[in-house]
Amino acid sequence: MADAAVMQQLVPTGKLRIAIAVSPSPSAQFAVKDGDTFKGVAVQLGQALAKKLGVEGVLVPHQASGEIQNSAADNKWDVAFLPVDEERKKFVDFGNAYHLLQSTFLVAPGSKIASVKDANAKGTGIGGVANTATFRAATKATPDATHIEFAKVDAAVAAMQEKRIEAIALSRESLAGLVAKIPGSRILDDAFLNSSTAVCVPKGKPAALAYVSEFIEEAKASGLVRRALDEMGLTSSQVAPAGMKP
Repeated sequence: MADAAVMQQLVPTGKLRIAIAVSPSPSAQFAVKDGDTFKGVAVQLGQALAKKLGVEGVLVPHQASGEIQNSAADNKWDVAFLPVDEERKKFVDFGNAYHLLQSTFLVAPGSKIASVKDANAKGTGIGGVANTATFRAATKATPDATHIEFAKVDAAVAAMQEKRIEAIALSRESLAGLVAKIPGSRILDDAFLNSSTAVCVPKGKPAALAYVSEFIEEAKASGLVRRALDEMGLTSSQVAPAGMKP
């Protein structure tokens, strides 16, 4: 049983209010509608945390992660599972990471590119979605290559099929859905951008933060995080290493 300070900070209403962001497709963060409720990695982790605490878990749906962070000071939720960035740290306190959010390249059939370093060569055409952090990071990582912006992913896929580009820059999770559209294409093992998804609580709750961080470590070690990802079809998603902090 958690001590009094944890219970006061993490379940002040007697129930664990689990903030979730809802999307049409799942990710390590996003949940999806499932009849009258929701399913997703964050849902599974939140409910497992509630069970460990011995309380009822209540889902509090939001339209996006920004909506969750912006309501952190309003006493509307107790725990959330969000991608980490410096701006978000102004609103919440992050515990340990449970997921590696990686961006890398899908390379064309027959390409000799085997690593991000290989892609950094004159004459190598790299496509990506315009005005995204991923494509900006890809451009920075491969300054010698030729970078071509597209309005949407489908246009980049078409360009690779037409042999106008040799690589596409996207998150590893997104690329997993493109391999079948371009038979013979490959996703690189390394990455040009690494970030993470982590558990978090509203700011100023140190006992709660320590408790949820310990829970995440248990969830990784027991295989719960891996199973939750796999059950949502996120088989290419990577679990964060033990002890990883944002």
